Amino acid sequence: MKYDSHQWISISDMMSGLMLVFLFISVLYMIEIEEEKRKIQNIALAYEDSKLALNRALHVEFKDDLERWDAEILPNNTIRFKSPDTLFYSGESKLQQRFQDILNDFFPRYVGIVTDSKFRAEIDEVRIEGHTSTIWGGADNRNERYIKNAKLSQDRAFQVLNYCVELNTIYDEIDWLIGKLRANGLSFAKPILENGIENKQLSRRVEFRVITKTEEKIYDILETFQE
Repeated sequence: MKYDSHQWISISDMMSGLMLVFLFISVLYMIEIEEEKRKIQNIALAYEDSKLALNRALHVEFKDDLERWDAEILPNNTIRFKSPDTLFYSGESKLQQRFQDILNDFFPRYVGIVTDSKFRAEIDEVRIEGHTSTIWGGADNRNERYIKNAKLSQDRAFQVLNYCVELNTIYDEIDWLIGKLRANGLSFAKPILENGIENKQLSRRVEFRVITKTEEKIYDILETFQE
């Protein structure tokens, strides 16, 4: 079967048109990707600036207290209290008097920093996290140890939260804190490892961790790429 020249021109024009459509779609997709990339870069830069500013503020405020509290400030602005003998009675969620004294000093000053105008609007959550080691005496298996430690770590985190919100010194910010403050028990999901081996002493800890809205924005953008 033969095609005349007019038919060949028509098919050729159609193919050229389709190629232009595909090229146009590809260009639009590339532009969209570049725009999303710029969004992520701008958000990441803003997050890094805010994180560094908060880290500086925490160090300036607490640098003279960390050693006597047996605490440290991590690069992600988590404040870690790492002396289990100071924090709670063994196997219990009751706060030691020493830890109460530390919280009396620490928490109002901490609230003062996170509610400062430089950080306040960007903070999504303030998490009090309880952590344990992998040990639980008398447990028959790992699952039982995990569940028992999950309850203990949650009870401990809640007791810290309960003690902090009852402090009269943070009364002016109580409404903001009710919207932000959370207590999470993580059992031994995040142990402290040294050379790949758990440091059971350091794994038993309490941490105050800030979650910013910027982090949530990054997660939202990343989710759009997965849809």
